[in-house]
Amino acid sequence: MKKQKTVVNKNSKELSATLGLSPLDAIEWEVRLMITNKIISSAEKSDLTVTDIANLSGTSRARITKILKSDTHGISLDVLVRVLGALGEEMKISFKKAA
Repeated sequence: MKKQKTVVNKNSKELSATLGLSPLDAIEWEVRLMITNKIISSAEKSDLTVTDIANLSGTSRARITKILKSDTHGISLDVLVRVLGALGEEMKISFKKAA
C-alpha cells in the first residue's frame, strides 16, 4: 500500500490551492465562516428559539439548524446575512486590494 503524504494548510488560500480550487473560493469560505461564526455566537447569547430566528429571517427552521451546526453548504450568502440581521446584528464590510 502506498504511503499518503500529509498536507497541512494554514489558511483558506492554501487549502484552496491544495484542492486545486480558485483563490476566489478561499475568499467565499472566509466570508461564510465569519458570518456563520457570528450567527452562532449571537444565537447563543439571544433568547430566541430556532423557530423565532427562522420566522424573523424568513427562512426555514431546517436552514437555521444547519447554520447553527456550521453547515452552510447550499445556503446562500444573502440568507446568512438575513439571519444575522434577524439576530439584531449589523455588518460593516471593508475592502482592500489582494496581495
